[in-house]
Amino acid sequence: MTGPDHTRVEIDGRAADADALALIEHRAWGHFTAMQVRDGRTRGLDLHLARLQAAHRATYGADLDGALIRDRIRHALGGAPDASVRVYGYWAGLIVTVRQPELMPSRPHQVSSQHFQRAFAALKHPGSGAAQGYFLDRALAAGFDEALLVDAQGTIAEGAITNVGFWRAGEIVWPDAPALPGITMLVLRRELDAQQVAQRQASIRLADLPAYDGMFLCNSRGWAPVDRVDDTPVPVPAAMTATIARAYDAAAWDAI
Repeated sequence: MTGPDHTRVEIDGRAADADALALIEHRAWGHFTAMQVRDGRTRGLDLHLARLQAAHRATYGADLDGALIRDRIRHALGGAPDASVRVYGYWAGLIVTVRQPELMPSRPHQVSSQHFQRAFAALKHPGSGAAQGYFLDRALAAGFDEALLVDAQGTIAEGAITNVGFWRAGEIVWPDAPALPGITMLVLRRELDAQQVAQRQASIRLADLPAYDGMFLCNSRGWAPVDRVDDTPVPVPAAMTATIARAYDAAAWDAI
């Protein structure tokens, strides 16, 4: 079955009925992962499978078979080479949604700080969707591209739908705060390590931004530099964009 925003929705390898679509729309259950598929492949497939398996154990105390997950994705794709795919784990099985492929615009992005932190931030789940969507909508309505989630002290955690990273003196700095370990962030960290680019975690507040030489964000659609946080301009150094692009482009596309 197709929904308003989906090319195809399947539950355990069968066309989803209205009840399954309603589960997705209510966004108050389970866990999921999102990926871009090109030519039947995706970046960081091992990380997607590990996320789904760990989250299923944490949520339901049950195991998910990696081969089964891959089979469900391939079946839902139905031979389509390129797509945006989500895999939802819930108590009765797996739901796979297939939409048109997407890319993050490569232009510099502007982000608006919003005082909100997701519950169970390390788990990719739809349960905080309403509040998360509210703060993202506030940022978009004000003309920004993304919401930057911060705590009451202004400590930066993540974007509403992205991870964020910073650049200083040739080093990548990731926020040390409760946040989802996004697959693209994990892919970047793995490739940056392979290319011997220095990385570390640190507590970063909004007030600390002038001490950094650059900022970027990333999610399943890709990555982009940031050139403004609220009213604060952020540099976009060529060395940073070249480093992130090199790491991202080096990531292997794994056959599903």
